[in-house]
Amino acid sequence: MRPKGSLLSRRWVLFALTVMALAWLAWRLGEWQFDRLEERKERNALIERNESLPPVDVREVLAPGEPVAEEEEWRVVTATGSYDEAATVIVRYRTREGAPGVEVVVPLELGDGSTLLVDRGWFGTDNRGATPSDVPPPPQGQVTVTGWVREDATGDEAEVTDQSTRAISSEQIGEALDREVLGGFVQLESESPEPEQPLEPAELPELDDGPHFFYGLQWWFFGALAIFGFFYLLYDEWRGGRRTTPGSERPEHAAVDGDHRARDE
Repeated sequence: MRPKGSLLSRRWVLFALTVMALAWLAWRLGEWQFDRLEERKERNALIERNESLPPVDVREVLAPGEPVAEEEEWRVVTATGSYDEAATVIVRYRTREGAPGVEVVVPLELGDGSTLLVDRGWFGTDNRGATPSDVPPPPQGQVTVTGWVREDATGDEAEVTDQSTRAISSEQIGEALDREVLGGFVQLESESPEPEQPLEPAELPELDDGPHFFYGLQWWFFGALAIFGFFYLLYDEWRGGRRTTPGSERPEHAAVDGDHRARDE
């Protein structure tokens, strides 16, 4: 049996600290996944609640320059006005099932003089993308739209250049078009009258719990496995271990061989 002091060597202390750090990290990552699970459940409950409410006029939910309230996202709203086709903004790099495409955002001028951004849907393109003149036009004249309220995107992706962007921000698009728009935007469900060539409808989020529960369990399992492995190796070291270096002999084997040689002589 090896001296117990060898278990307090620098190598074992560093090993123990490493295992503790890995176990703590695995625990925190597991907690993070379970936190995301709770956030997803809350989001799903909010979407289900808002989708079940009757549609309301968009001006009851959105206001110029005001962000969308968290509890109002995915609320179903209606609005009546006329599309400003010349101010169409293209949202680039929106693939569906591996196919390249764009989303088409068109300002809807309301009767009170305010403007609502409407994401009319998805349009398939080739890899070069598309310009506002490439996409099918919206209905002409007065149009009534119904859709879901969505929050603005933030960050560099929301910057608008030549009526093109990578994410929808009412603030950025309003500045680019030099007009005041309602905060947030509406993701189209239907419009009346219908266009001659409709776009692909919006893809709604899946209302399941996602993989977060199992990801959380996996991280906690990895942490437990690291701790178990450490104590197993510690026990193996304490009892002397069973491994031998290449070419070495265990003491009892050497004693037996010596005894045989003695009898032969």
